[in-house]
Amino acid sequence: MIVPMRFRVMTWNIHRAIGLDRRFRPERVSRVIETYEPDVVLLQEVDDGVPRSRRMDLGRELAASSGYPHVAIGHNVTLRKGRYGNATLSRHPILLERNIDLTIGRSKRRGCQHTTIALEGPAGQTRPLELFNLHLGLSARERALQATLLAGARELSSLPSGAACLVGGDFNDWRSLLTPFFTGPLGFRSATESTRRGERAFLTFPAFFPRGPLDRVYYRGPLELLAARRCRLRVSRIASDHLPIIADFEIP
Repeated sequence: MIVPMRFRVMTWNIHRAIGLDRRFRPERVSRVIETYEPDVVLLQEVDDGVPRSRRMDLGRELAASSGYPHVAIGHNVTLRKGRYGNATLSRHPILLERNIDLTIGRSKRRGCQHTTIALEGPAGQTRPLELFNLHLGLSARERALQATLLAGARELSSLPSGAACLVGGDFNDWRSLLTPFFTGPLGFRSATESTRRGERAFLTFPAFFPRGPLDRVYYRGPLELLAARRCRLRVSRIASDHLPIIADFEIP
């Protein structure tokens, strides 16, 4: 008998684990992650070897401290000392990882990390989950071009229509201009906003008094959204300048 698989995803721009008090406190990030116990964590603005974060490989440090045996790092920006980008932490094996360059012209380097996760079910079966962890640019034009680049990337465009797929991260999309693109031609559904009148996307920025819906999750394929919410832990309002989003899914 095939048992439905349930899993939890968190996406969070952790601002290099430097909080609104300007202190580098990765333990606060770990505390939030451990409270919600997601199966997969999509992180943005993750340092590696940078002096401001004690030269830590922050993605791997957070994975180890929070109990995630599998981690993939996608570097986007190289600094004079160190670099930073996105990181995916997983309780399930990572079968494949690749970083997709979404840089537009001379703008700041941006990327989307693609990983394939082997979800392990309670009855011993496994199902692949395609994850895209991104951080888009600051201008609407740049973001539109980046979304088009992602749509045309082999990692996404070659997926069969029945593949379980999630795109999450910091979209910097204040006015939800990208939602029609993802939910239209790309065939995704939004876990973090509703088209019903009177409902809005989750506000996640700035963390202490959120006014912008910058962080989002889109999904498609044989996935059923069970619940989605914005983190309301007090520590999350100081741990970063963004609030994390948590979403629960089931593969029937």
